[in-house]
Amino acid sequence: MGTVVDDPTHAEFHEFFERHYAELSRLAYLLTGEADTADDLASDALLALWHRWDRVRAADHPVAYARGVVTNLAKSRIRSAVRERRRVALFWSQRGERFDGPDVPAVLDVRTALRRLPFRKRACVVLRHALDLSERDTALALGISVGTVKSQTSRGMAELQRLLGPGASAQRVHATVAADRTEGGRG
Repeated sequence: MGTVVDDPTHAEFHEFFERHYAELSRLAYLLTGEADTADDLASDALLALWHRWDRVRAADHPVAYARGVVTNLAKSRIRSAVRERRRVALFWSQRGERFDGPDVPAVLDVRTALRRLPFRKRACVVLRHALDLSERDTALALGISVGTVKSQTSRGMAELQRLLGPGASAQRVHATVAADRTEGGRG
């Protein structure tokens, strides 16, 4: 049973929300690797869009704008998490306790490897291969040039192959990243 909205502005935003929420949540998940965080980021992005809906709907590419908001929110969330991990590490290092063991699991899957990429490379790879956006749409979402999208995507894919080991062909990496799109991006 659908929601009936009388106000045309509300109805337009509701339609935008219904059409793009799942994609924005998948994007956030692939950027952060955290399902709960992804839902929060998609919701926060859509709330921010609602507050600026007159400006957003007048934009040439409202969906690209929405993807950019999610990307920026994910970047901020990741930076906050990194700062928190540093504070925790500093606390534990002052206690004199050390753990000698590998920080990286023996077998890396694509999601783990994705999280190891620098944010811009990760965003380009995710937008291009997981969401299957064109170079132009990726550039619009990230606010960068098409040339930067090409180079960051290429370098990101090469780095993923390196992280995943010698058996990781570009086709396997692409197929695995793209599988997140077909499986809903949540595992």
